[in-house]
Amino acid sequence: MAQFMTPEKSSLIKNITHFTPNVNDYHPVIIRLEEISKVYGQGDTVVHALNNINLTIEKSEYCAIMGASGSGKSTLMNMIGCLDSPTSGRYYLDKIDVSGLSETELATVRNQKIGFVFQQFHLLPQMTALENVILPMVYAGISPSERRDRATEALERVGLGHRINNKPNQLSGGQQQRVAVARAIVNQPVLLLADEPTGALDSQTTQEILDLFTELNQSGMTVVVVTHEAEVARNSGRIIWFRDGQVIYSHLSPDELHSVI
Repeated sequence: MAQFMTPEKSSLIKNITHFTPNVNDYHPVIIRLEEISKVYGQGDTVVHALNNINLTIEKSEYCAIMGASGSGKSTLMNMIGCLDSPTSGRYYLDKIDVSGLSETELATVRNQKIGFVFQQFHLLPQMTALENVILPMVYAGISPSERRDRATEALERVGLGHRINNKPNQLSGGQQQRVAVARAIVNQPVLLLADEPTGALDSQTTQEILDLFTELNQSGMTVVVVTHEAEVARNSGRIIWFRDGQVIYSHLSPDELHSVI
């Protein structure tokens, strides 16, 4: 699970270098990767997980990142999610250059800028749905008086206003994933980043979660989903196809996906 920051460290984000976009940019760019490479190992064991990636994702886009196992899509997800740093290149998240930040600074960015949804729900079993959703706000320094209202609103937004006092073992898999989505959006992030979010769900529940992502995107949220499932990718508006650490197709439409799989 992504690491969260204590309130006293939240001011670090104010000291991070900002990127000034070109005046000709018509839409705010949330993700900008410039010549990003990631290399593991040395000598005979060296692995080029990412090779000079150039990619932009604009505000309110709904993108799916696809590719075979070992293609580099998981490494890219870790990079976009500020869970790892590039060997070379620059990564700007919401105009912030996060390429060379310390672990402490990256944790601040994750807490304030990104909402994570994973295949496994990562809910704390001893806490209620409401308490699980409140937790990121504690680390973000949100006042206690505001936390409950915002958490309740987030749970209502994902259709669980009537289950706020239930613990994870009293919820179905789909309901647990909805709690995870509520937790991801409660800090009002600029990016919702989902890694195989439907991998543990049945087909009906999968569609319900995908419909929820569509609703969030239509409300203005930028959504990026990493998946190996074609039907999940087709729910997005843009598909990015990876192979051997490189972007092969950066703007596939859902209708074009059949031509590459």
